[in-house]
Amino acid sequence: MSRVRRPAARRRTVRFEGWIAGLGTSRGTRAVLGHWQRSPFGAFSDVMLELPDGERLLLTPTPQTAAFIGGTYVFDTVRVVPVRVGIADGTWTVGAGPLRLCFVTGPRPPLGLLLRAVPGPLARRPAWSALTDVPARLLLPGVRTRGSARAGRREWYGARDLRTVRALCGSFAGTDLGGLAPVEPPVRFGFGSVPRRPSLTRVTTTVELGAG
Repeated sequence: MSRVRRPAARRRTVRFEGWIAGLGTSRGTRAVLGHWQRSPFGAFSDVMLELPDGERLLLTPTPQTAAFIGGTYVFDTVRVVPVRVGIADGTWTVGAGPLRLCFVTGPRPPLGLLLRAVPGPLARRPAWSALTDVPARLLLPGVRTRGSARAGRREWYGARDLRTVRALCGSFAGTDLGGLAPVEPPVRFGFGSVPRRPSLTRVTTTVELGAG
């Protein structure tokens, strides 16, 4: 009696397009801001924090984004709070629950000029992210452009621009965060960190969901 082969479960992909800021502070808090113009949830912003005591905290605006991001990365605490981002003349202001943050972008480094030459359709392809993974690791220790996430998910990051961050101020729960500092030690939300040097990256993130 011959076996009937069942078709393999289809894996759906979703895409997020926007900016990621990786920021360190002199008092030990590290922050990763995601500012998404396009996503399965519409336009929104979220903040991942790693506090000086090691607690990993997600601040995100809706239960839907909390479920998706919390199901992809690893956090000790997830809080649904309004997240507001303002941008004017290179200055970004962020309000997210107990977090107040302001940072100023600087010029593009040589890598940023190179990334701007990458066509958008190419940056969206997972194959391109896979190709750039090794160079990214060599140029930016701790950074990876592909990897595995929770719930059987896989991710690819296609960078299209990069700017330095030259100044920062802010507070968390009323406590001053100090000034700008390297993102050290690396953040521990997923399979990779952000660049050690505080920066703002334009990125397309593709997430392949688990089977089924």
